[in-house]
Amino acid sequence: MRYPEDKRLLVENALNDFSSSGGKYPKLIYEAMRHSLLSGGKRFRPVLLLVTAEVFGANPLDIIPAACAIEFVHTYSLIHDDLPSIDDDATRRGRPTCHIVFGEDIAILAGDGLFAEAFYLLAEKQMVDNPNKIVRVIKELSDASGPRGMIGGQVLDVLSTGKKIDTDTLEFIHTHKTGKLIRASCRIGAILAGASADELKAVSDYAEYLGLAFQITDDILDIVGETTSLGKEPGSDERKKKATFPSIFGLDRSRELAKEAVSGAKKALKSIDKNVSPLINLADFVYERNN
Repeated sequence: MRYPEDKRLLVENALNDFSSSGGKYPKLIYEAMRHSLLSGGKRFRPVLLLVTAEVFGANPLDIIPAACAIEFVHTYSLIHDDLPSIDDDATRRGRPTCHIVFGEDIAILAGDGLFAEAFYLLAEKQMVDNPNKIVRVIKELSDASGPRGMIGGQVLDVLSTGKKIDTDTLEFIHTHKTGKLIRASCRIGAILAGASADELKAVSDYAEYLGLAFQITDDILDIVGETTSLGKEPGSDERKKKATFPSIFGLDRSRELAKEAVSGAKKALKSIDKNVSPLINLADFVYERNN
């Protein structure tokens, strides 16, 4: 299974363009934002958005501001996750984390800046045939990234560290901390491409399974992955006593659960009368990836 490298490169170039300071003052905040934003990676969420939009007939070039907005939000969350008060990570994607290079104060502000810039991108750069689409997209992204989504999952993750939790709590953490932004990526791509209500429901179900599979494989890779692939030291979840699927279910059952989630994602696409093979390929990628 081949990752859509063309779309990743499209996102990479656009991120560089959209994050350029252009001589704006103060220069330091743009340097800090770009340090984390341009540190590489799969760009899975914006690529997923572009692939979804293309499945429903949109040109990826027309949707690139929304794709970059998703990555701005994702990067902001990583900067804050890495802070000493949360995960205290010194490396991310093989590079020193933002607070290591620029200090905690500037790192916090860099995350805040990326979050705000995401919505600026949507309002200023994303062209649509109907202004209501922008309203819907902003609602999707704010809902996925706020206390009903990513932040809610992160808070429960912090509160659960070092504690024995049940499977319902674990599922809440991961479906919100990771899954909500993945779901929003699919839904925003579908909305901008003009998908029908039934198609939007199907791709939302697909994304929920996909987000679960993505997090389970993340948990597994933290145990079996290598530093050169992960871009950070493996075993950090165990050292920090984080709640993960392997810590509750074990590695073998976690692999089975990831496979079941990928199967569920593929089944959710069956009602869509379009070529959904690019989305199926991404589901396979999630299960087979090594970083």
